Amino acid sequence: MTRKTAVLICPGRGTYNAPELGYLGRHHASRTELLARFDALRSETGQEPVTALDAAPKFQPALHTRGDAASPLIYACSYLDALAIDRERIDIVAVTGNSMGWYIALACAGAVSPEAGFRIVNTMGTLMQERLIGGQLVYPFVDADWQEIPGRRAGILDKMSEIAAREGHDLAVSIALGGMLVLAGNDAGLRAFEAEMPRIDDRFPMRLKNHAAFHTALQAPVATEGQACLGPDLFGAPDVPLIDGRGQIWWPGATDSAALRDYTLGHQVTEAYDFSRAIQTAAREFAPDLFIITGPGTTLGGATAQALIQADWRGMAGKTDFQTKQKATPLLVSMGLDDQRFAVTKGE
Repeated sequence: MTRKTAVLICPGRGTYNAPELGYLGRHHASRTELLARFDALRSETGQEPVTALDAAPKFQPALHTRGDAASPLIYACSYLDALAIDRERIDIVAVTGNSMGWYIALACAGAVSPEAGFRIVNTMGTLMQERLIGGQLVYPFVDADWQEIPGRRAGILDKMSEIAAREGHDLAVSIALGGMLVLAGNDAGLRAFEAEMPRIDDRFPMRLKNHAAFHTALQAPVATEGQACLGPDLFGAPDVPLIDGRGQIWWPGATDSAALRDYTLGHQVTEAYDFSRAIQTAAREFAPDLFIITGPGTTLGGATAQALIQADWRGMAGKTDFQTKQKATPLLVSMGLDDQRFAVTKGE
């Protein structure tokens, strides 16, 4: 049997919502030993165990979307999904992630242990929540067929720069996310953008609840505290190639673990995260048969496909092209969808 090659993609914040409540219980109830270790790490810091958060009778936005709850929940779901992939049929040739998903990617690639990855995610998620510096919003620059609207991206960046130049206003690119830009800043900067940019589909600009100004200079205090809390002993070299938020590849056998820590707790926290470039690097350098997005949630599929379209990967020029290819021979598997996850797992 020929193994398919795949790039593994780990999701970031905002992917554990009401439909995902109980995800660990539904898909990973047998992983009691590893979940117990994660719960023990939460108990050490006086925080509610991830299994208890997942088993709550009702999804509570005020609780489940907080950085100190959502981050460890998403980590546990995503990491255990990666373990569930059938490696006899699937060869993971590289790993990447979106935003907080970079921390999960570190563990999935073997650069940190499962427990170290959990500690990194939980620490950074808690620090972000405690400080909650600034916020984020999203704004699209593609049309309904995922083709770039001429001038839209430049218009967004021009308005962003204009606002950022005003006294008391902070606004910067946070994440390049397929056909959308995620902008982050202080409240004055975000409010100005919301007031001065045209509304699209009665949704955008869309402010993201319980999100700080991730990947901007405003997070410098969080980066400093993270570096103080998370020592160099947690980091090592990956077992498979890692693609970061600049599109840089960290290769097995050629990775300086100190440099990897510096990037993770420095640049990755305070500078823009280019998810689109990470996906495009993965496509060009590894030419995988599949892109597999771990759960929870299903929202990252569109951004991944849009990034591939921007790179003209396999001749795709828009959403229709992607859907045609996806129907004929799936290019992208979202493990948050039951019918797709079973295509890459051994069965649960």
